[in-house]
Amino acid sequence: MRAPKLQNKISPKLCLAAALGALLGATSFNAAQAANPLELNFWLSGPKYDGRVAPCESALSTITSQFHEKESMYWNSSLTITAYGNIHEVAFRPWQSDNMPRRFCSGNVQTSDGINRIVNFSIIEDGGFAGYGQGVDWCVTGLDRNWAYNPSCKAALP
Repeated sequence: MRAPKLQNKISPKLCLAAALGALLGATSFNAAQAANPLELNFWLSGPKYDGRVAPCESALSTITSQFHEKESMYWNSSLTITAYGNIHEVAFRPWQSDNMPRRFCSGNVQTSDGINRIVNFSIIEDGGFAGYGQGVDWCVTGLDRNWAYNPSCKAALP
C-alpha cells in the first residue's frame, strides 16, 4: 500500500493573511506624524484653575487616615497620628500662575509612640483621584521610610 502524496499547495486564505500582515507591519514602522489642526484643538482648551485651594487645616483628616493606612499596610506598624500643632501656611502658588495651584503647609504632629515630628504637606487643586477634588501630598519627618521626599521631607515643600 502506498502513502498518499502530499501536495504543496498554499491556500488562498493563507496568502491573503500573510499579505495583510505584511501590509500592517510595514505601516506600523512609519515615523510618527504630527497631529493635524483638528487633533491639536479638539477639547484641548488648557487648564482653567480657579486658585481655590482649601486652608491648611482642611487636610489634617486626610493626612491622619492616609498615614494610618500607609503605616499598617506597607510597614506593618500600628503607628497613628494623635495630635497636630502649629499648622501654618508656608507658600501659596509659589510658581508661575499657569501651574496647578498648591498651598504648602507645615506643622507638628504627635504620633502614638509619643514622639513629636514635623509634617510638611501640600493641598493641590484638582489633585484628587482622576483630577476630581483637591489632593494632598504629605510627609512626616523621620517616617518617610521609602525616601520619597528625602532629605528629611524637604522635597514636600516648594
